[in-house]
This record gives sequence, structure tokens and C-alpha cells, in this order.
Amino acid sequence: MSTIGAALAAARQKIGVTEARLLLCYLLGCSAAHIEAHREDELDSAVAENFRACVERRWQGVPIAYLMQTREFYGRPFAVTPAVLIPRPETELIVDTVLGKFERYAKPRVLDLGTGSGCLAITLALELPQAEVTAVDISRDALSIAAGNARQFGATVRLLESDWFSSIANEQFDLIVSNPPYIAAGDPHLTQGDLRFEPSQALASGADGLDAIRHIAETAPAHLSAGGWLLFEHGYDQAERVRALLAATGYGSIEQRRDLAGIVRVSGGRAP
Repeated sequence: MSTIGAALAAARQKIGVTEARLLLCYLLGCSAAHIEAHREDELDSAVAENFRACVERRWQGVPIAYLMQTREFYGRPFAVTPAVLIPRPETELIVDTVLGKFERYAKPRVLDLGTGSGCLAITLALELPQAEVTAVDISRDALSIAAGNARQFGATVRLLESDWFSSIANEQFDLIVSNPPYIAAGDPHLTQGDLRFEPSQALASGADGLDAIRHIAETAPAHLSAGGWLLFEHGYDQAERVRALLAATGYGSIEQRRDLAGIVRVSGGRAP
């Protein structure tokens, strides 16, 4: 039998003490403080084996969010699997931008394109309880994860299987948001870090990474109400091209938001 302290000592040689502690807390369902106070306690053999397996997978590069099956977004723990992208802080910029524009709307109709885990749609539904939120994704597996997250948080979100706008051809919305694929197909980052394990269809989008954004920008006007907004996330080096694309497509009041590092990561504008 291995003690908690011995298991952590062995694991930190491969993945470091912080991640080792996170994984063991997850498997034991306890806090870091509990672990520190019980370092001499023996680990159940099944837990010890699961822990060793998780450490090995993390050492091989599997994202810790997939191992723990959760990632925090806007202060809430969303369930994630390899069927969906791992939520990231920059996507929270969309929520912040939306709340500044739509919190006074009586009943805004909101659409989330390519919802994945549902983190964006569900957060907007919870932060704007007066909104009617629809979320679409082409992946049934992703929609299943999103549905589970909606149930977990008690959020009312209409979830539809759809290739972008295909299932909502005749509908209009006051706000369309998206975290679409925006990495160039040949970008070496796709073979590095967490991206190696995330769904490729949710990451790469054509030779310059802008195929999905072009399609959304060109198609969204038919689904936006008068004065409606389109807001989406994009790559760290795409701000100028995205602004030009929005302007060429006729969007007004073009807005771009910077992340905490000062990099423009969210852009959008009013319906043409």
C-alpha cells in the first residue's frame, strides 16, 4: 500500500506537485488541505492505481481538464471530454461584452454557434435569465455534453444539431456569438500541447484559419434582427484581418476586445 505523501512524491517527478495534487484531490473528492493533513494515510489500492494511470496519461500530454473531466468557465465547473474544446479564459471576453450590451434588453434572442461544452450559451442563459438562448453544434457528442452541463446548472438552453445555420434557416436573433475554429490547417501548434488531444474540427479552419469566420460573418446578417450584434473569438494574430472582413461585409459599430495580455481576441459588429 502507498501513502498519500508517497504517491504525491512519486507523481511530482513526472508532472509536478501542483498537478499531482489536483489529480489526487479529484480522485479522492477532497481538498488540498485535506491531503496535506493526511499525507501519512494509506491510499486505497484502486485509487492508487487510478492515480498512477492519470499521472502517466498527463505525462504523455493528455490535458488535465480531460483527466479531471471538468474546467472552470466564468466561475462554474463545466464538464468536458475529448469530444469538446476545453473552455479558455479568453472566451469569457464574449460574456463580458454581451453583458455590457444586453443586460437591459427585455427578452433578447441569443444564438451560440458551435457550442461545444455549452459553456458560452449556458453562461449567457444564467447571466441573462431574461434571454432566450439557442445553441447549435454539428457534433452529437458535443451536444450531449452541453445538455448535461445545462442540466447541472439548471440553465434553459435550446440545443440543436446543426451545421452552422442549417437547422435555423428562417430564424432571427438579437445576438449571435461563437468561438469557431480559427487555426490555420497547417499551423504547427495543432501538433503541440493540449491541442493535440482536442477535436480537430473545432480547431482548424482552412489555409488561413478564417474559413469558418468568413462563413459566419457572411451568413449571420440574414439571421440578425435590426441592430443585432455578431460577436466571436478569433486568433491572437487575426484582429486586423477580422476587422477588414467585418467592414467589407457591411457590419457597423465594429468593436474589438483585448484579453488581459492586451491582445485582441474578440471582435464583432452590428448587422449590416
